[in-house]
Amino acid sequence: MASENKNGRKPAITLTRSDHERLFRLAQSYSSRNHDVAEVLMEELDRARVVKDDHSRTDFVRMGSTLRFTSDLGEDRTVTLVFPAEADIAEGKVSILTPIGAALIGLSAGQSIDWASRDGRVHRLTVESVETPRQTPPSETTAELEAAP
Repeated sequence: MASENKNGRKPAITLTRSDHERLFRLAQSYSSRNHDVAEVLMEELDRARVVKDDHSRTDFVRMGSTLRFTSDLGEDRTVTLVFPAEADIAEGKVSILTPIGAALIGLSAGQSIDWASRDGRVHRLTVESVETPRQTPPSETTAELEAAP
């Protein structure tokens, strides 16, 4: 779960319109199964600045982005943010429906955010770099991308 930064505010985040719509539907569908993470994701969606899919700025974390982050625990990790069906921690694919996944969405390189792990401990991570994802082919449906394993 994301929490406030030292100045009392969360960092500004940006989402594309299609990511916002797909993640809104995903959070709604998971609210009965995993209420806490779905609620955190909804909070992030509510505060996001939503831009057109073809927005020229590409340095923010989108679904499918590969990013490098560092943490207050000394971690330096490279991960890809994915829908639940694609999640595979061994391959560095982090689900949006995890506390850290929900915290990462919409952040830009250089931004930091506090997030609470499932055991309740609060950690700080900083996005170091973001690679824009390839465009999702129109043949892939939202249901295929979001289906739980």
